[in-house]
Amino acid sequence: MNIAHVLEDQVRQRGDAPAFVEMHRGRERRVTFRELSSASARIAYQLAGRGISSGDSVLVLHGMSAELYAFLIALFRVGAVAMIVDPSAGRTFVERCLNEHPPKALFGGMKAQLLRFRIPALRRIGLSICTGPWPGALRISLRDRGPARDTIASNDESSPALITFTSGSTGAPKAAVRTHGFLLAQHRALQKSLHHRPGATDMTTLPIFALANLASGITSIFPDADMRRPGHIAPRPVLRQLERLAVTTMAASPAFVSCLTAECRRSGERIDRLQRVFMGGAPVFPEDLRRAQESFPRAEIIAVYGSTEAEPMAEITLSSISEADFQSMAQGQGLLAGRPVASIALRILRDQWGMPISPLDADHFNSLCLGAAEIGEIVVSGEHVLRGYLDGKGDSENKFCVDGTVWHRTGDLGSLDREGRLWLMGRASAAIKDNRGVVYPFAVECAARQISGVHRAAILVVEGRRVMAIEAQSRHAIQIVREQMAWANLDEIRNLRAIPTDKRHNAKVDYVELRRMLADHKRSNINSRCGR
Repeated sequence: MNIAHVLEDQVRQRGDAPAFVEMHRGRERRVTFRELSSASARIAYQLAGRGISSGDSVLVLHGMSAELYAFLIALFRVGAVAMIVDPSAGRTFVERCLNEHPPKALFGGMKAQLLRFRIPALRRIGLSICTGPWPGALRISLRDRGPARDTIASNDESSPALITFTSGSTGAPKAAVRTHGFLLAQHRALQKSLHHRPGATDMTTLPIFALANLASGITSIFPDADMRRPGHIAPRPVLRQLERLAVTTMAASPAFVSCLTAECRRSGERIDRLQRVFMGGAPVFPEDLRRAQESFPRAEIIAVYGSTEAEPMAEITLSSISEADFQSMAQGQGLLAGRPVASIALRILRDQWGMPISPLDADHFNSLCLGAAEIGEIVVSGEHVLRGYLDGKGDSENKFCVDGTVWHRTGDLGSLDREGRLWLMGRASAAIKDNRGVVYPFAVECAARQISGVHRAAILVVEGRRVMAIEAQSRHAIQIVREQMAWANLDEIRNLRAIPTDKRHNAKVDYVELRRMLADHKRSNINSRCGR
């Protein structure tokens, strides 16, 4: 089934209801399900006229907007594949992705077209499609009038619909291919996990969630903010949207929510209409949940654990976390992520990250799986778990089969407690193993972040030494960290103005950049002491 059919179902049920509410050229704009469908049919007609057809890939460089989703649905209508690359990852990353999978066309606004002057791989793309005037480009607009393509390509569930790329931080970027069947399975999983109900109003900051909203008949509110840096937004316009539009749910990264809660603490404001707040896309620590509850007192606060290859995997509500759980996190047990969602199978495998796993039978697989409270690799399987990467590149690292069923290796370490709840310990590649034993990053970082005055924390090895970097409000916090975390055997604690984070969510620690910063700082101090 083509995912575009799901939109048509919602048009029949909720045609005149708003699909999107957003700020457009300084004014609030509402686009109904019917208007979105009509625009996508007209764009599909234009795409087909330019030779875009089933199986063709089109690079999409456009922010979240009604135009983006009208274009995506138009691609699905003609059977083409949307290819998403994040330009903020840098020129080298974009070049590598495009060399791996050259697209037939480029879609984006004026800023995306300007990137063609900076990135040679973009200039090699033949057809350019733009939302504004650009020399030689096919221009599209929601307001265009003209012929429409009412038919929808007869894709089966295995047909590719969407290609995204992993970060490439541990090697070459891997192309994650979401088929139409995968998107439908993910929609069903998110619908259940996020408690989607037609007619709800959701502030949507994560692109894949907006697709799920369309499929569920939910109105998506796009934040009045620069989402290229979600952890540095201006919070006032967003808070005004939440109140004015009577938003009932919100799904966002913890960094985005933190901007809102910081402003609420400063102003004393509270947002009472929100019913549920979902945080994901990055680790959600206890203080993130507590601050959200203070700012949104009537909302259920929920942390969602997921990844590009499997979203969602587990979830937990703040109300279900006991004081004993908070104490366990403060004492180094890890970060509580909750129970795996019903639509996924999740196991803890004996840690062998970095080594491929040959096909297994069920008995052998079960013998490799660990029991309660034992730490190992988190592996998952299910309908909305990516079965493989484009052309199989990366499958040997992240996939293995059990009696023909594909399992995904998340690259995360964790354990399941006796209640079946998942505790996260951090990336397998970030675990510290030395002659003093094993230290897991989330065990240390989650504990440190619960110490008053510590905003963010990260542990890593720098030139053989265990170094804890923290963002703290005072030097006194360093002493408290040293005293309360003696169990981590830290060699050094460094208070930084800002710990580097990922570009996409502004919430995950960038360990590679942090190690470089700390090593450079140490060399600088040595040179200074030597009088250089």
